Amino acid sequence: MSNILIIKHGSLGDLIQANGAIKDIKNFFKNRKVFLLTAQAYSIFMSECPYLDGVIIDKRLPRWNFFYLRDLKKNLARFDISKVFDLQNSSRTKFYKKFIIKNAEWSSSETSLEPGQTKADFDQEPVLDRMELQLKKSGIETEFTKNVDLNWAIEDISHLVKQHTNREYILLFPFCSPKLKNKKWPYYKELIQKLKQEFKNKYSVILAPGPDEVEEANQLNAKVMLENNQPVNIKTLVSLIYSAKFIIANDTGPAHIASHLDKKGIVLFGSHTSAKKVSIENFNFKAISVKDLKNLNVETVINEIKFKLN
Repeated sequence: MSNILIIKHGSLGDLIQANGAIKDIKNFFKNRKVFLLTAQAYSIFMSECPYLDGVIIDKRLPRWNFFYLRDLKKNLARFDISKVFDLQNSSRTKFYKKFIIKNAEWSSSETSLEPGQTKADFDQEPVLDRMELQLKKSGIETEFTKNVDLNWAIEDISHLVKQHTNREYILLFPFCSPKLKNKKWPYYKELIQKLKQEFKNKYSVILAPGPDEVEEANQLNAKVMLENNQPVNIKTLVSLIYSAKFIIANDTGPAHIASHLDKKGIVLFGSHTSAKKVSIENFNFKAISVKDLKNLNVETVINEIKFKLN
């Protein structure tokens, strides 16, 4: 029997958001195997996802690399793919449709357009709304697409929490991709000092940096959560967020995890996009949005934290 392929390369936040759609696709195709094509950074994490039968790594080398494309095409041909759900909807995946997986039926943002609607118009809608519409156009019921379930990724991390703190903790994510510095609020060091003054011994202030963020974290005067002196893996990260009392983050992957775990917290937005477009807010997790993050002062953020925690 032929198989189903879902394409979602990343980023982490995008992949977290796609978990609901992945579950709906698997529920619809119960008797067929569902595979995910993704970046290597997320392959171990997603290989534990119960809604997938396997993960295929795409190194995403330059498209002029003929040998890479040839090997990718051969590898994917082994999986007998009859239907592709392109949840990445990028120029790369559009290229794959034309040259790499030509004989399969495709679901993409382009197949979801209404008559006269352009992809540019479609892409202005909230991301989860777009994903839901894409699946519905393929006849799939969307019970979880907008109600992402991450319970499968939560594990017991009590040993790690006890190692770093003996009380409840506030978890901060002051990091962002070097390519997206406009997402980064510049006053986390001052905020950490204010949090310590305000909550004293009530809450610990914790950072959980990624592999390239440890040096930056060490400069912020907060406890840095590492495991065996290494950054925690994604599953542990999900569990740390789940166990936290409050989350403060830039618009990055951990913020999306916090949102879908329905954690109390805030995410800080500049003008790079809107909270509505990236589908990140819910009852407990809210955005503070400003035109320029440099103009968002510490007092505004700390007052919002105090309001939500009291």
